[in-house]
Amino acid sequence: MRFHVTALALTVGLLWGVVVFLVAAANTIWPTYGQAFLELVASIYPGYHASPGLGSALIGASYGFLDGAIGGAVLAWVYNLLADRLSRKTA
Repeated sequence: MRFHVTALALTVGLLWGVVVFLVAAANTIWPTYGQAFLELVASIYPGYHASPGLGSALIGASYGFLDGAIGGAVLAWVYNLLADRLSRKTA
């Protein structure tokens, strides 16, 4: 079995982007919600600040999508590489 690199990259990117957006949006409504998570995200993504607001949520979601897509692509690529090598050894 092989992973489709683009499909996994888009899936993980969308998932992570939506998670960051939802937490940031909830933080806009309830200012203490997810604050530690958003501060952690802000320490990783340059230009993102853990402040309430739609603009901040959209920037975080964009970074989350990009980060998740890269992570998903790397995960699929490494999995496919190892799966190919291990299947050759057992065949």
